[in-house]
Amino acid sequence: MNTMTIPFLAGVNPHTTAEELLANMAPLEATKLTEVPWKAFPYHPSVHFKIAHTPVGILLLFEVQEKCVKAVYRHTNDPVYKDSCVEFFLSFDGSNYYNLEFNCIGTGLIGYGPAQKSERKRLSRETIERVKAVSSIAAEVLENGDTEWRLLLHIPLSVFEAQAMESLAGMRCTGNFYKCGDDLPEPHYVAWNPIDHPVPNFHLPPYFGELVFE
Repeated sequence: MNTMTIPFLAGVNPHTTAEELLANMAPLEATKLTEVPWKAFPYHPSVHFKIAHTPVGILLLFEVQEKCVKAVYRHTNDPVYKDSCVEFFLSFDGSNYYNLEFNCIGTGLIGYGPAQKSERKRLSRETIERVKAVSSIAAEVLENGDTEWRLLLHIPLSVFEAQAMESLAGMRCTGNFYKCGDDLPEPHYVAWNPIDHPVPNFHLPPYFGELVFE
């Protein structure tokens, strides 16, 4: 199991600008998504992320390079996993978990509950849209033909509505980070923590890694 310590960034509030958030995150070390769990889907885009927690929530920055970028879905709780999509799953109790899924233009889908689909629920549009999502897509392709895009998420603690937390400091949780694109020309499924399952499925809490909030 992978383990990650998530640093604390002070001086961030709900009104901190995206430019200031990016400046605060600049010194943080980026982590690469290295796991390609399913041989039937070998394509491996380049994906790095940075994560930190703040007095008011979680900061998460994804940087992606991939052959094809797709953004069809524009409405909250649309199936954004079919687009160029990055995801963050987080569990506070080892059983129930949040799945935060955002496409490359910042359209979000968030669910909560146990792994059984019948028992999971989507969060309300109002709650999901509290997440500040700032996206950018490079106009020019890279030398290898890939397109580069970046997504910054500032996730307020109020999104984790089942916990009613005031701080993440000192918490030990589990979770995973992903990149996917179900409807892209080359569907792919890339992860941070290894997954041992016969078919693509990110909703597997036993394969979450450990996340320790400073």
